[in-house]
Amino acid sequence: MTPPPPPAQPPTSQSSPPPTSQSSLPSSATAPSATAPSASPTRTDAPTRREQILREAARLFAERGFHGVGVDEIGAAVGISGPGLYRHFPGKDAMLAELLVGISERLLDGGRLRAAACAGDPHALLGSLIDGHIDFALDDRPLITLHDRELDRLKDEDRKRVRQLQRQYVELWVAVVRELYPAAGESEARAAVHAVFGLLNSTPRLGGPLGRAEMEALLSGLAHGALSALG
Repeated sequence: MTPPPPPAQPPTSQSSPPPTSQSSLPSSATAPSATAPSASPTRTDAPTRREQILREAARLFAERGFHGVGVDEIGAAVGISGPGLYRHFPGKDAMLAELLVGISERLLDGGRLRAAACAGDPHALLGSLIDGHIDFALDDRPLITLHDRELDRLKDEDRKRVRQLQRQYVELWVAVVRELYPAAGESEARAAVHAVFGLLNSTPRLGGPLGRAEMEALLSGLAHGALSALG
């Protein structure tokens, strides 16, 4: 998402209904605090049916692969018929695109909010960016798996959009890392940022008895330690 570093759209067996328009994932945000801005919108209301569909689609795609899941199964997971799903999405391809473009947009938007909230304090900004990405890595593990396995299934314009958003997100990190470690060259700083993303985005493969707080602390310490090697 760089998000995960870069990592397939044959037709499915499902019959295609008449196409409908695809809208983007809602992203109205509540302004975050200066100390710990949120990487994603703050929600107090219940998820919409569209959001429920996307959440279950992400979980099923991650567990069984894009081609291992049918529209009927996604519908059953949210309590509606397969055909009823087409009132919300034209098909599985549209769900996948909205999931991967949507999370890339939210990561970038969250990073920008953090940069504005921590303006003038690069130490606070780096800590905030790390905390926000850890939240993503722990809360949205299915999306990391999807990105790794299914990004190439997107249409060209959607894949290019994801890449564009990811590059902008990386540059937020590179800018603050270079400010904190001026002796590091641009290429070295960018490589270090990608290495930290690889570390944080390993959460889908992490198991064990650690609770949320312990895992957050461990990932934070590892990320800070990796970047400190630049100094």
